[in-house]
Amino acid sequence: MTAPLPLPRVRVIRPATVEAAIAARAECPQHEVLAGGTDLLVNLRRGLLAPTVLIDITGIAELEEIRTTGDRTRIGALVRLARLAEDPAIASRHAALHAAAASVAAPGHRRLGTVGGNLCLQTRCIYFNQSAWWRAANGACLKSGGEVCHVAPEGERCHAAFSGDLAPALIALDAEIEIAGPGGRRRVACADLYHEEGRAHLRLAADELVTAIEVPASAARSGYLKERIRRSFDFPLAGVAIACRTEGGRLNALRISVTGTNSRPLLIDGTAALLGRRVDESVLTAAEKLVAKQVRPMRTTLFPANHRRSIAAALTRRLLGALAAPAAAEVGAPPTEAP
Repeated sequence: MTAPLPLPRVRVIRPATVEAAIAARAECPQHEVLAGGTDLLVNLRRGLLAPTVLIDITGIAELEEIRTTGDRTRIGALVRLARLAEDPAIASRHAALHAAAASVAAPGHRRLGTVGGNLCLQTRCIYFNQSAWWRAANGACLKSGGEVCHVAPEGERCHAAFSGDLAPALIALDAEIEIAGPGGRRRVACADLYHEEGRAHLRLAADELVTAIEVPASAARSGYLKERIRRSFDFPLAGVAIACRTEGGRLNALRISVTGTNSRPLLIDGTAALLGRRVDESVLTAAEKLVAKQVRPMRTTLFPANHRRSIAAALTRRLLGALAAPAAAEVGAPPTEAP
């Protein structure tokens, strides 16, 4: 086992405003944006990235703000994950987001890691996230400049998986992402920030920057569960976020989102078919099947793809049953076991 490579020599730019950061991105094509650095610095040491410039955005004060109004919560891209995980207002208003932030890696990572960094997390694969000497010995993959995806050699795209925890929670909560660029600021639904391509999964121009998230207030109950090899540290093998609302013991709103299985966080289609029904065994089974059919895990981790598919489906059953348990109790049904 060899020692990690030293960090490459780079020029560091520290803009004080969002506009200055955008200008720096446009002027320095071979750059990376530095916030918490929990993923970036590891990738630099492994030779996975080779920027000539780091744009350190940690001095932009507006990106550290959390502002709450009656109908939404605005969270800056530089807000630390530990702050979200420890904020009782976030826990009461947006439980899935609170749970997702609290589940990220270890306490030290959460104290450094940021909202924007977790949303823009690099996709991961056992053939990519290795040392430079390992990749040289085994051949470069599509994501590292090669001509083949070792996961699916006959295909034409990279299957590296997205493993961020905040994105599925925000998708389930119907949140929007604010993006700043040379033409001003725009908002997109969180799901629309991504697409299914492991090499370039973010729908961001080279000179754009994620600046904030906007989470609407909602009466829906929400939560997030994930499974990983080491519970105290690892990225998810699969993670599931759900937001649901019931009336009279019946579902009248349901959003399910999954991470860790595809090259993007996935909003599950077909949940409208479950509305108007009580959350009983048949609904839990139907929700499981929706997830199992739509996720596309590939051999990007040490765990088999089918096992990760089963994990995603099982987490869906467990979480939906727990979130619907109070509604079931209101109409006299036995509650589902909580996670």
